[in-house]
This record gives sequence, C-alpha cells and structure tokens, in this order.
Amino acid sequence: MNKEETIIALATPNGIGAIGVIRLSGPDALMIANRVFKGKDLTKQESHTIHFGQIVDGDIILDEVLVSLFIAPRSYTRENVVEISCHGSNYIIESIIKLLIKNGARSAKPGEFTLRAFLNGQLDLSQAEAVADLIASNSKASQQVAMQQLRGGFSNQLQTLRDQLVQFASLVELELDFSEEDVEFANRSQLKQLIHDITKLIGRLIQSFELGNVIKNGVNTVIAGRPNAGKSTLLNTLLNEDRAIVSHIPGTTRDTIEEVLNINGINFRLIDTAGIREATDAIEQMGVERTMEKISQSALLIYLFDASTITIEELNNDLESLQKPGITILVVANKADLLNSEFEMPNLPAGRQGAEWQKLENSAFELPQSAFVSISAKEKRHIDELKLKIYTSAVKHQLDADETLVTNVRHLEALQKTESALIRLLNGIDSQVTSDFLAMDIKQALHYLGEITGAVTTDDLLDNIFSKFCIGK
Repeated sequence: MNKEETIIALATPNGIGAIGVIRLSGPDALMIANRVFKGKDLTKQESHTIHFGQIVDGDIILDEVLVSLFIAPRSYTRENVVEISCHGSNYIIESIIKLLIKNGARSAKPGEFTLRAFLNGQLDLSQAEAVADLIASNSKASQQVAMQQLRGGFSNQLQTLRDQLVQFASLVELELDFSEEDVEFANRSQLKQLIHDITKLIGRLIQSFELGNVIKNGVNTVIAGRPNAGKSTLLNTLLNEDRAIVSHIPGTTRDTIEEVLNINGINFRLIDTAGIREATDAIEQMGVERTMEKISQSALLIYLFDASTITIEELNNDLESLQKPGITILVVANKADLLNSEFEMPNLPAGRQGAEWQKLENSAFELPQSAFVSISAKEKRHIDELKLKIYTSAVKHQLDADETLVTNVRHLEALQKTESALIRLLNGIDSQVTSDFLAMDIKQALHYLGEITGAVTTDDLLDNIFSKFCIGK
C-alpha cells in the first residue's frame, strides 16, 4: 500500500437514499476536492469545519454539497480526510467519484481507510477488527462488546500483560550477557507469580469466548419434537406473529423455518423443524433428515412434547436419541391447557403426577431440573419463563458493560498459544532450566500477544483481516 496516494470510496451503502457520503483520505485529499469544489478555498479552511458549495465538472454543476474537512492528524486515518455529502442519486455519486479519480484520487480497497488508521497508529489491530464488528452488530449486546473493544478495553489489558513480561524478559536477557558469572537478575519467585497471574487472566479471557461468540454471532436454536407437539405454534408465539402454518394435521411442517428472536440483547436464530417420527413418504423423510442435521448444528435444542399424550417411555427415548455433545437441551412440556390442572399429567403412572414429571429418573439421560418448563403455547402461558430459560442457557451471568469478552477466533487462538508458552515457562522455572530457554518462552508469549494487537504483523495477516471489511471503511 502506498500511503502517498489519496484514496476515495463511497462511505454510505449503495442504493438510492437521501444523501451519499463520499470519503477521500490521503496527502492530496484537500487539493483534489478543492479542484472540483465551487465555494470557499478548502485548502485555507480549518479542520473540523463544514462548507456548502457545488461540485463542478468544468461548466457543468453535478450537485450542491456539504464538504466536511478533517486535517491530519485530527482524522480517522490521521491523514487529510474530506467527506462530501451529496444527494443520494447513484448517477450523481458515480459522477462525483469518477471526477475525483480523474483529478488524482484512486479507488480504495476493502478496509483501506481502517488499515491506514492502523498503520498510522490511530488504532491497534484488535481495535481495527472491532470496527468491523461494530458495523456488523445486530443486537444491543454485540454493539456493546464491539464498542468496548473499540475503546481499547481489550487492548489495555493485553498491553499491561506485555509490559510486565517485557520487564522480566529484559532481565533474563541481561543474565545471558553475564552467563559466565552465574548471576540472576530476574527473581524466579516473582517471575513465577507473575506468570501465574497472567495465566489466570488469559484463562478467563479464553473462557469468555463462549459467551463472546454467542453475543457476536447469535445462538442457533432448534425447536424439535414429535408431530403435533405444537412446534409451529410455539415459534409463532415466541415471535408474536403468524410465521409458520399451524394445523391439527400431523406433519404439516415439511421443511425448516428460520427466524431471529432477540431476548435481552442476544439474538437466537430459531429453527422450526419437521416432526420427528417414522416418515410416511419420501418428502417427509427428507424433512426428518433435515431436522436431525439442524439439531447437530445447533447450540441450543428446545425439545417440545405434548404433555397430554406422551408417555414416559416415549419421552425418555426421544431425549436419549437427541442427546448430542455440545448441545444444551431445554425440555418443554406443551399443551398444559389440556390437562386437568397445569402440572397434572394423566398419562404418567400413579405417583408421578403434579410436578413429578420434572424429576424423571432415567439412567440413560439426566438433565438438571432447571432444564424443564411447562407451557401452553396456544394460550401463551409461561412463555416469559421459557424465554428466560432460553436466555440463561446462553448467558450464565449478568453482562457487565465494562467486561472484556473475546469474540474473535484469531484472538482466541493467539491467547491459547500464549497460555501454552507460559505453561512451558512455568515448567522451565520449576525444572531450573537455563536463562536462554526461559528467554525463548517469554519471547514466544510476547509474540503471540503481539499478534492480537498488531505489535507483530505480516502482510498476509493484514490482507486477510482487512479484505473482509466493506469498501469505504
């Protein structure tokens, strides 16, 4: 990338709208914009000012615009930045961009504005990635996490760890210069305590990825059960709209139906599936196979059963067959409105009425009592309780706006490698290895931490990260 070039792109989405914002960044941004702007001399104006005028191509007026100036280093990229707010006609936008390119700008690549901000020291790499996460955020929780990282919460924690390790690394390196004299500048007990503290913090960050990934990407949630259990009715009730066809005829749902439900800022991608039973035709068989495929790909399974007809044997057989590694299961008894009382289940043997169905003992399948709930999807009873259980299945504790969560797989892998290097370092201290081996492990840990913030980068890494950005950001 040649930072001496001035780049240009549309910063607002493509399509007709009230306005479009065209962004220029680079050393010649002011001069290039000034060549086509009829109004004040932009090169003589102060930073963070807005000016009304016209964009002209010779004698032709293309549009009346507002031009915003951000003079280096007081800009997003720490370069001269000009933003032209014009009318949202595709023709006008394309004409202005072509005109500015003719006057010396070049089209920006995906993420090139943010890449320049990173290379110019405005953002570190984890903050730059948070920009993309912020743009893609589709819930309150994902927006909060991205904003916390953009403001440097994650970076500040990592920088503190690196600074502490660098201090000890320098002392260990100093020992190598005096190796013939057999002296220790780095206190091994203090170093060991520091490694324990850092490893503990990194462990918490690694564990936070499970929740961070849920917040960033949402939760795949499958509603499954036997035909006529009320799956489509439950989907419609949760969404508060008639999204799925509801019928008393078993097997009405042949294919999956997917919708998004937001609970307390977390997105759950609800998938209504075909009823699980021995299929009566080829199409239904395909639906059942697709149901099992969706279950295997889900993080949360809502197993719904008809409390007025199911037997204990059928219930246990279903749960045993649906149990998959890594999937949380909620067992939901539906159609409580058809029972004599809300929790009475006439099909259960004597002694298993009332709330006793929640305490089914089955050696093949065990679930905590908190995984069970009784509802009436048709009458909308206990739906709020079910939503709370859905939410708590993904979010185990109250979210803190200042809490640092790992949401990026690249960061997770770097933290795991850092943790492995630190464990080797602890083993080396316990084994009383020489300073040169300790120095190698410290350098490795510093390298992996540096990969997260961008203190250590490669062209391939940067290309991979910024190529996923939208053009204009």
